[in-house]
Amino acid sequence: MTDKPSVIRETDDEARNLARVLMRSARFVALAVIDPVTGFPSVSRVLLGTDTDGAAVILVSALSAHTRALKNDPRVSLLAGEPGRGDPLAHPRLTVQCLAEPVERDGAAHRHLRERFIARHPKSKLYIDFADFTFFRLVPQSASLNGGFGRAYLLEGNDFRISATQSGNLAGYEYEALQELVEKVPEAANAIAVSKCGAKSGKWTFCGADAAGIDLICGDLLLRYEFGRFMITREELLLEITNTAYPIP
Repeated sequence: MTDKPSVIRETDDEARNLARVLMRSARFVALAVIDPVTGFPSVSRVLLGTDTDGAAVILVSALSAHTRALKNDPRVSLLAGEPGRGDPLAHPRLTVQCLAEPVERDGAAHRHLRERFIARHPKSKLYIDFADFTFFRLVPQSASLNGGFGRAYLLEGNDFRISATQSGNLAGYEYEALQELVEKVPEAANAIAVSKCGAKSGKWTFCGADAAGIDLICGDLLLRYEFGRFMITREELLLEITNTAYPIP
């Protein structure tokens, strides 16, 4: 009996980059949890943020069913990737299996995630400090990428993570680096959105930064630009942004 050829392609850097961009540029995702009462999968829609180590971040209310499910069983899956025109299945999408970690409200981690989340979702400032709202970090364990017809890949959790070693001296200072970008080279956001991400010119601004890339926002539009290597200092990050926006011929 002849074995059927595998439909899964060998995972390469292009696939890893697409997967990271799909997750880190998503404003929202479908979140699947395990219902503690019925045992059935339960799916909801949540706003998505990211931490500087590559973990996904969600802000949820203790009153919601999916929050109760998260507290009962930390295994979750999220689906990212918005369809464009034509057949929805012809467009890239990413399923990521994660373990959910609650974040204590009064700690430094909460303040750090709060700053990043508001920069990405400004309207969340209206309710982010309500007593029943809390952050969960969703740490990737594995993933399935469908880049379109005939482009299926399997990824590992490490394909999404940014280690402290990879962040170098930038670790812990990403928000300060973001503020420096906004103050020193604000117009670079539009230049990168247009030249590197194929977006239309607009009021683009920086809304997130980490060692692997930057996030850009314009109204309800969100983009992710990956550097292709890791920046380990604020000075290196600023230089990379400037050179990317205004390359020397």
